[in-house]
Amino acid sequence: MPVAITREVSSAIGACELTHLQRVPIDVDTARTQHAAYESALATMGCHVQRLPAQPGLPDSVFVEDVAVVLDELAILTRPGAESRRRERRTVEQALAPHRNIVAIQAPGTVDGGDVLVSGRNVWIGLTSRSNQVAINQFRAAVANHGYRVHEATVNGCLHLKSAVTAVSDNLLIVNPDWVDITQFVDHRCLAVDPSEPGAANVVRIGDAVLAGSAFPRTAERLAQTGLNVQLVDTSELAKAEGALTCCSLIFEDHTI
Repeated sequence: MPVAITREVSSAIGACELTHLQRVPIDVDTARTQHAAYESALATMGCHVQRLPAQPGLPDSVFVEDVAVVLDELAILTRPGAESRRRERRTVEQALAPHRNIVAIQAPGTVDGGDVLVSGRNVWIGLTSRSNQVAINQFRAAVANHGYRVHEATVNGCLHLKSAVTAVSDNLLIVNPDWVDITQFVDHRCLAVDPSEPGAANVVRIGDAVLAGSAFPRTAERLAQTGLNVQLVDTSELAKAEGALTCCSLIFEDHTI
């Protein structure tokens, strides 16, 4: 049964880190309502949702994906590129400890989970303002005995690699080709987002279903035409904090539940 670790929205989310967006007011109540609907969608899709309490002093802490990468064999505790986010790690580590052995990225390595795309035994890590080569080397060493192939990936015009590409099946990726070079993804087919929806490449895969943003109906239709079961959710308020669907959860299989 998949576990989905989430965290309640911080009351300080309006002071979030921003790289590519202009700061605009964020309605905390609306963000919390949308986040609750997101959690409900995960539960409907078969996840056991484990919600962590809000961290009022950590504006970006709802975006738990950036703090860890959970594989079948172990979890990698990241070292986020924004220094303000590194205090998020302790509680995420505590939540993951019952489920996985944990390896931590060490300074001067920096990597956000949003830059790490896992598909089968392939792992792509984006070289971005948040993730560096030192961390990629540490990640590669941590998974070397588990059969994973770790690749560097270049990204243009967006915050994270998974702003531009996510996996929707074992061999199909949804991509924005303006933000990432699709020739980097060997042995995978790529489905382009609708050109009018550049932010639509971030979706959450759970089994044979995907959770997609309701703001991107044309891309959702493209996904549905491949035979996928597509569920829609509105996270428009969280998007003002440069958050996307995968950012808000850590999803992994746990056979003890």
